[in-house]
Order: sequence, then C-alpha cells, then structure tokens
Amino acid sequence: MASATEDPVLERYFKGHKAAIASLDFSPNGKQLATASWDTFLMLWNFKPHARAYRYVGHKDVVTSVQFSPHGNLLASASRDRTVRLWIPDKRGKFSEFKAHTAPVRSVDFSADGQFLATASEDKSIKVWSMYRQRFLYSLYRHTHWVRCAKFSPDGRLIVSCSEDKTIKIWDTTNKQCVNNFSDSVGFANFVDFNPSGTCIASAGSDQTVKVWDVRVNKLLQHYQVHSGGVNCISFHPSGNYLITASSDGTLKILDLLEGRLIYTLQGHTGPVFTVSFSKGGELFASGGADTQVLLWRTNFDELPYKGLNKRNLKRLHFDSPPHLLDIYPRTPHPHEEKVETVETTETSGRTLPDKGEEACGYFLNPSLSPECSPTTTKKKTEDISDLPCESQRSIPLAVTDALEHIMEQLNVLTQTVSILEQRLTLTEDKLKDCLENQQKLFSAVQQKS
Repeated sequence: MASATEDPVLERYFKGHKAAIASLDFSPNGKQLATASWDTFLMLWNFKPHARAYRYVGHKDVVTSVQFSPHGNLLASASRDRTVRLWIPDKRGKFSEFKAHTAPVRSVDFSADGQFLATASEDKSIKVWSMYRQRFLYSLYRHTHWVRCAKFSPDGRLIVSCSEDKTIKIWDTTNKQCVNNFSDSVGFANFVDFNPSGTCIASAGSDQTVKVWDVRVNKLLQHYQVHSGGVNCISFHPSGNYLITASSDGTLKILDLLEGRLIYTLQGHTGPVFTVSFSKGGELFASGGADTQVLLWRTNFDELPYKGLNKRNLKRLHFDSPPHLLDIYPRTPHPHEEKVETVETTETSGRTLPDKGEEACGYFLNPSLSPECSPTTTKKKTEDISDLPCESQRSIPLAVTDALEHIMEQLNVLTQTVSILEQRLTLTEDKLKDCLENQQKLFSAVQQKS
C-alpha cells in the first residue's frame, strides 16, 4: 500500500477562464501551462509566484485543443471557428492562421521533431501541415464521421485517429495509407494517443471505457471499466507505466499499466473533467473541466528512477520490448534519431512567405526563436540566411526551392477552391433535400383532395 507521502497532491489552481477548459499542455521546460477554453481564449500560466498570465485573443469560437511545439517556441491551437493558429508564447502572442478545414477543428498535434502538425476536424479529415514551410501538405480521408483526435507516434511514422464513426485508424505517414483499423460496436473514442515507446495506443471511450492496444500485433491488451461517465481524455506518464484519465463523472483516475489496475481516484473538480496532461518530466500533471478551473497536481507516486522501476516490475510487464514496428515496417531511418539541433535550425531559417501573412510568417520563421541558436546567430536579420548552417545542409538548389514553393502555393489555392466547392455542394444537397420534401408534401396534399 502506498504511503501518504507517495499520493498525488493538489499543488495549486488557476482561475481566469470564463467557461469550460477544453484542453491543456505543459511547456517542454515544465515552467508554463497553456490552456484552451470554450470562452474562445487561450491562456498561458507561469509557475513562478506572482507571475502574470497571458491571455491570447483571436479565435471566434470555442478553442478545442492546444499544444506546445517540442522546442516550446510555438503554441498551436484548434477551434470551432474552423481555423488552426500558431502563436508565439510570449507577451505579444503574435499568431499565424491556417485555413483548410471546412468544419470545426477538434485537435492539434506536433510531430516529435517539430516539423509537422496534424489536425483533426469535423469535416471527417485529418490534415498534415509543414511547420518549416508553414504550408498545408496532405489530407487523410477514410473516416465516415467527425474526427475527434489525431496524434503522431513518437517516431513520426504513424498517426492514430479516432472518430464518431466508432473506429480508430492507424495511418502510415510515408505512403499516406490507413494501415490498421480498430472498431467498436458500443461507443466511440473521444481521445486517443500512443504510449511513449510507440508500441501501444490507448483510447478514452464515450462508453466509459479505457482500452490499450498493442499496434504491432493488433491485440487488445487491457480494458478498464473504472468510470461512471464518458472518458474525455487520457495522458501517458513519460515512463509509460501509468495512464491518467479524465471523465464526465467528475473524477481523474490513475491506472498502473504494469499491474493492470486502478491505483488512484482524484476528486478535485465539480462537474465533468474534459482534459488532463502529464508534464514532460512526469513530476506534475494538470486537469481542467466544466468548472472553469485548472488544477495543478504533483505526481509523487513515481519517484523511483524509471530503470529501477522497470527492473522491479520486469516479471509483471504486459508489453514486449519496443521494436519501433521494425517487424512490420521496412527499416527506414527514424526522425527521432537525427540531431534535434539540425531539425530546429532548418525549421526556423526558411524565407518569409508572401501574401498578407508575410509579417507574421517572417516572425514565425525567425532563427532567434530557436532555443539552440547561439547569440551571434540570433542577431542576424531574418532575410540573411545564406551563411546559416542549415543552408549548406539542405543541399537543395534555390531554383528548385522556389519552384516547389510556387507549386505549394498553387496547391494551397486548389485546396481552398475544393473547400469552397465542398461547402457549396453541401448547401445544394440541403436545398435539394428541402425541395424533394416540399414536393412530397404537395403530392400528398393533392392526393388527399382528389
């Protein structure tokens, strides 16, 4: 039995939002917390005593999801206003806006190297964006109902998504194909995510269940029925040994995945809990819900080093050692094996983009935002990129880059056009349906008179 000193402790709470908290995320350095709310605002909380919280205004409807980039220099948000925004997490909170979805956007997720962003929407699609080019790349279409969540695997080679069509799909980011499908006859998953090793996925079910699958052998490993309301969100502890769940029954629950059992039930919220997340180091977790409060908890229950804990529990381990799916996928280089510094420098040194978002995009691609850049590098102007390390590393002629950029612009225009056509087609279908219904009513009325 765990002693009292090892139990999770509520450290503090944050009040500032005027409506329910929909999503939250810790900064990579663990010093800030970003929250998204139904009040249309984002807020950035600092853990230092008496530090000011920043409020970011811009979305025109409920903000459904928020996430820090892996380096902490960007904040992505999704909203019911059909847009995705990238913010600079500072006092000014400058942003750039992405528009390609034709319905509310439900989730945002950065790849582990920070190069890509996946967004899930009620237009039944998942879209992937390039952070280096600030461009839409491609869509994944196979779901037949609203997509509620989409997440990258730790190595970036897979995406998992869940939808109200009662399926969870696994996508290969290389060939853009759906490679696996888990279906449920009872409910749908509100939220889904990979475990830290990338071997398993866990889902938060509207049917009050939490399920853990091994994606290598397509096997349901664990099934938990511990809540009395729909499960809205889950978060893996960085060790992969624990899973925390947030539910409409007003509770948070912590599951020990090694022993396959519930170990804690936390009751701090009044009303449904919509979101929960561990900090990147696992020492803290935060939760938010309908009561507009953000609660910050200290973990305490995993103070042993992860290696020692794994040795202690080796005989009870349910999961195989992580092969990173090499047994079912070709042996290609993993993005996470590259040097992070190279990725970050490349990502933040591109030329500013044309059109009306020029100023904002230039700010987003400014090398000074890179945590790895030296002081001498950060003083350079954004345009002066010829002698940055990434320019020699890229080894792509500028003419080819310009041509590709032009093609991407044209594709962007085509995407917008298709989006408009989709909207018009939907309106036409609705009008046709109304006409047919009116015709049927008139026909019935004529028959009755005759």
